[in-house]
This record gives sequence, C-alpha cells and structure tokens, in this order.
Amino acid sequence: MPVSPLSRKSVSPIAVVGLCVIAGLAGFAVARRAGAEAPLPRLVPLLSAGTTVTGETVNYPEGVPAKVTAAILTLMPGDETGWHTHGVPAFGYVLDGELTVDYGDKGRRTYKAGDALLEAMTVAHNGRNSGSEPMRILAVFMGVEGAEVSTKVEK
Repeated sequence: MPVSPLSRKSVSPIAVVGLCVIAGLAGFAVARRAGAEAPLPRLVPLLSAGTTVTGETVNYPEGVPAKVTAAILTLMPGDETGWHTHGVPAFGYVLDGELTVDYGDKGRRTYKAGDALLEAMTVAHNGRNSGSEPMRILAVFMGVEGAEVSTKVEK
C-alpha cells in the first residue's frame, strides 16, 4: 500500500474521550436549561488507546478534510472478510457473536460481543466468524476525504 505524502500526527485518545464527555455534558446542560427532564449522562468507556492491536502507533493525516465513516459488518458463521488493510484508524466494537482475526506473523486474536478494539492499519489481516451465530461488528473509520477505509490484499 503506498504511503501518503501527507504529514501525520498522533491522535490523543485522552482528547477524544474528553471531547465526548464535554459534548455529553453540554447536551445535558442545554436540556436542563430548556426545562426538560433529562437523565444524568452516563459515559461507559469502551477503549482508550494510542496503538492498534498489533502495536502500530495511530497517526492521523493533516491538511485534508476529515471524514468519519461508520458501518455495521455482519458475517454468518464461517464467513470471512478476506485479507485486507486499513488506510485510516479503525475502531471496532463487537455487537454480537465471535470474530477471530488472523494477523499473519503477528498472531490471531478472538473478539467476542462487548469487546472493543483499535484495528491494525498496515498489518494485513483476515477476520472470520468463528462462532455458531451471526457476528456483527460496528466499525468506525476515522479517515480523510479520498482515503480508502479498507484495501484488499493478496496473501
């Protein structure tokens, strides 16, 4: 996969969580000022990391408009994603089932419902539903305009 000539900098996971907390509290304050009865905000941390599951430092491109893409991927038992890489940081949260990801010489990892991960970017990997029920994962790609979120690779 070609390396982008864009300069890169690390995204602080603390800053991301901090912004989420601030946004939640701001929404709560607006609802209270409007006289609405709003429940107290409850933040349940899922993940705070600056490296991927294979140890890559998360870097974010500069100089181009940001683009966040969120999707739910469903795999039936035995189905695979095919070998691929991600050109951008990718957060995953397993909603249902079990997913085993082969990272080649970096090993295999199995994720189950409720597990959160910061997926490998430049390390080719293949996910397989290793369970007996459909597997669903919420995938959030933190990219930029024009960047591919996933690229098929031959293994």
